Amino acid sequence: MEQQGLDLIDIIHKGAIATYPLILMSIVSVAVVFERLWSLRSIASVTLRITESLLEPIKRGQRDLAIAICKQNSHSPAGRIFLNILDREAGQRLEVTNNFAAEAMFEETQKLRKHLWILGTVASSAPFIGLLGTVVGIIKSFESMAIAGTGGFAVVAAGISEALVATALGLAVAIIAVIFYNYFQTRIATLNALFRIQVAKILQNISV
Repeated sequence: MEQQGLDLIDIIHKGAIATYPLILMSIVSVAVVFERLWSLRSIASVTLRITESLLEPIKRGQRDLAIAICKQNSHSPAGRIFLNILDREAGQRLEVTNNFAAEAMFEETQKLRKHLWILGTVASSAPFIGLLGTVVGIIKSFESMAIAGTGGFAVVAAGISEALVATALGLAVAIIAVIFYNYFQTRIATLNALFRIQVAKILQNISV
């Protein structure tokens, strides 16, 4: 009995120039997505908790206690930001302290964007790699038709259908990458805004 339909494994092998890189890109993208989801999972709640735990010691002038709390939470971006603010000489001008806070927030925000460039690269390049695979596949199909010396769409239909799989795969990989890239950018922007609000609360109590 003749096999019907497309053999996916065979198509992947035939379109290796595009399908292999796209499969590798999809694996790397999934790894980045899960790594970032894990890293960003509880930053907002931890930031709020640390802020609340610092306000009372700061109001009472217990700077050493506030620094100790920050060191206990040094695994969190908020803990490192607040530590950078508090672990300075007391009595510094508010403007100088604001500069330290801005630098700390920028540094931590950049850390939150770790590996996102990979998703951006995959999102922009995967469709073109898929298109390259399709073009190469169509060229091979017409070349086979020329060698066989026969014409008609039926001769190249199977080859073209296989070639188009590369474009479909490229688009699928790119769509997933761009969705999560935009999601993480929005999430990090929200966290950055939260850092600014909580830092403002801390600075306000320091200056009181």
